[in-house]
Amino acid sequence: MKTLNKNSEQLILMSDEELIKGCVRGKDAYQYEVYKRFSPKMFVVCLRYCASREEAEDVLQDGFIKVFNKINTFKFMGSFEGWIRRIMVHTAIRNKYITYRSHEINNLENIPQPSTDEKISSKLCFNDLMKLVNELPQGYKLVFNMFAIEGYSHKEIAEALDIQEATSRSQYLRARQFLREKLDKINKNEFRI
Repeated sequence: MKTLNKNSEQLILMSDEELIKGCVRGKDAYQYEVYKRFSPKMFVVCLRYCASREEAEDVLQDGFIKVFNKINTFKFMGSFEGWIRRIMVHTAIRNKYITYRSHEINNLENIPQPSTDEKISSKLCFNDLMKLVNELPQGYKLVFNMFAIEGYSHKEIAEALDIQEATSRSQYLRARQFLREKLDKINKNEFRI
């Protein structure tokens, strides 16, 4: 039993590079340590794209299967966490792809850009904002997460989802409009006495 604890402690202290090399050799203990080290952050990423915790857990599991199947392709350029995150985002996107395509909006209309003097209540915390994002219709949520949170361009989003750039922009603007309306309601309720 002491050997197990000692090995476990050694794995915790290993660098990402050492863990990656152990995973490439197919060592289960190394894979488990990578999972333990990165799964909490990656679960949060999955939650942003999924409608439920159960769905996010499925995406997380599928994503880590891809991580371990592709770990030998990691080139040690950039962060390992960023590489895993990208796999999780793409796994979530693929998971939502069919649902998204079935709900894609066909009638596009121009939505004006929001004014720059919009104000968000300082009393709103990150978790409250994420709850509002999770209330977005699925297509809006997917594009909003990719553009505003993950930093993808509309061109990259269009390529990933097999849609037009204009559709990506429209979905993003509609998401912002939806969030702005929700925030306005919260602000109105906040100032009532």
